[in-house]
Amino acid sequence: MEFQGAMEAVGKAVDIAGVVAIVVGIAVASFIAAGALLGKGPDRTDVYHQYRRRLGRSILLGLELLVAADIIRTVAVTPTFASVGVLALIVLIRTFLSFSLELEITGRWPWQKKPLET
Repeated sequence: MEFQGAMEAVGKAVDIAGVVAIVVGIAVASFIAAGALLGKGPDRTDVYHQYRRRLGRSILLGLELLVAADIIRTVAVTPTFASVGVLALIVLIRTFLSFSLELEITGRWPWQKKPLET
């Protein structure tokens, strides 16, 4: 197998891993939320926020893997000026989505420090 073919295969594998991370994350978050709703524990009151947090984390992980796959395929397989420009736009959009999700999940931007717990 030649180098470009191998990198294309690696890119597709990382793409699949990104989609799997999102789908598995949705399934796990839904399963945990359903269990919390059906149970009688103290966690019932905050199920919605915990569910959103888990969904957001799985989407963030999936986005990171999808960006990595795009980078692998663009740089290793088709390193033209046009493809690098398209990659830059894709990474910019996905980075904006990642920052937005991080803000939704944690309530602060990724570069902000965690508040000191007292």
